[in-house]
Amino acid sequence: MKLKLYSTLTQQVGEVVPLNDNEIRMYTCGPTVHDYAHIGNFRTFVQFDLLRRTLKYFGFALKHVMNITDVDDNIITKSTAANMTLKEYTEIYANAFLEDMETLRIQRPEVMPRPTEHIDSMVELIMKLREKGFTYESEGSTYFRIDRFPEYGKLAQLERRQGEAVGRIDTDRYDKENPRDFVLWKARKPGEAYWDTPLGPGRPGWHIECSAMSMQHLGSTFDIHCGGADLVFPHHENEIAQSEAATGRPFAKRWLHCEFLMVNGQKMSKSLGNYYTLRGLLDKGYNPLAIRYLLASVHYRKQLNFTLEGLEQATAALQRVNDFVIRLREVPGGAEDNPALSQRTRDARARFEEGLADDMNTSVALAAVFELVRETNTLLENNQVGPGNRDEILDFLSAANQVFDVFQIEEQKLEDQEIVRLIEERREARMRRDFRRSDEIRQLLAERGVALEDTKEGTRWKRVI
Repeated sequence: MKLKLYSTLTQQVGEVVPLNDNEIRMYTCGPTVHDYAHIGNFRTFVQFDLLRRTLKYFGFALKHVMNITDVDDNIITKSTAANMTLKEYTEIYANAFLEDMETLRIQRPEVMPRPTEHIDSMVELIMKLREKGFTYESEGSTYFRIDRFPEYGKLAQLERRQGEAVGRIDTDRYDKENPRDFVLWKARKPGEAYWDTPLGPGRPGWHIECSAMSMQHLGSTFDIHCGGADLVFPHHENEIAQSEAATGRPFAKRWLHCEFLMVNGQKMSKSLGNYYTLRGLLDKGYNPLAIRYLLASVHYRKQLNFTLEGLEQATAALQRVNDFVIRLREVPGGAEDNPALSQRTRDARARFEEGLADDMNTSVALAAVFELVRETNTLLENNQVGPGNRDEILDFLSAANQVFDVFQIEEQKLEDQEIVRLIEERREARMRRDFRRSDEIRQLLAERGVALEDTKEGTRWKRVI
């Protein structure tokens, strides 16, 4: 089965064919570390983690680069107000972001460069543009001449969308010959961090950072460039202009952009009281895997409306799958296999893969999982599932988890001896009909995230999301 993905550049879905052998080289615009990342940020990062995993699922080798922006106007303003150096200030939020990635099971890219460590590459790229006549200087700053690059606007479809709002404008507060020109190198300002370079003392513009870092680690042309929909213009448009002007070659073969996240049908905003960080949601008691599941559940090119009710539903959905796995593992070895269920499992896997292959349609892929769970649950009630069926379904769920990584597939074990002791004490209390103590222990275990179910075969325990 061939993996197909959409490209913002061509406005079409096409087969993924690597530029070199079987390796996909991919760049993702990462966080700007001036604060804790919010769930809108993490919607994008979770979706591109799914992309990373989907590429590997379909057998591609992968070199993935994602930057951590550690110098820009916001960072300078906030670090100055905090009386901290850029490094001191950004290290706090960069480390927090890495911790949040781990919490949401977002795999680390192979390379995570920071702009402050790539100043030489940026200066070299700007000097190349200067040599080719694409730049001019004004009051110590260096700018890119838009009118020297005739293809400007091809990513954002500017010619087709004249007069339409296509994204935020370039907010560089510097003098330009043309309002559409953008800054490559910003002249030093009093009290700001700066670097002494052949361009003069100053610091890089936002756009040049990603071009320099991506080309240093992936080459002048690479397979996929990813980012949020808000980056199409001007950021990614400017990346294309400066990169292709410098090299004379196509920059990225394919562009993927993740649509916005809304909260309760509105744009997320602190003033509206609907602004959520991952850490804030965890403090409210929500499970990180439920958050990951909700952020992954809607196709990346569609807006996601995030609500706390939706998060509760995501929690319940994951619990259903995890409970199903526990029941499935209890299928006795001597039971008879169900040929129709074997075929149904193969069909579910095929639909799962077809969903992923169709521009990473996570909604379709997840539906294949939940439909199989629902149908098999009915068969379990009627003892129509055999050990072969059990193993086939567990194998499929494990494969699905390679991409989504939200289900509890491995057999759960109790390692907390205090919990083991309480479960045994409750069993003894029930035997002597001390139901008051039995209920007390059930409540104690529930507070520790362990639920008990009394069945005719005995007491079953499970972890609660």
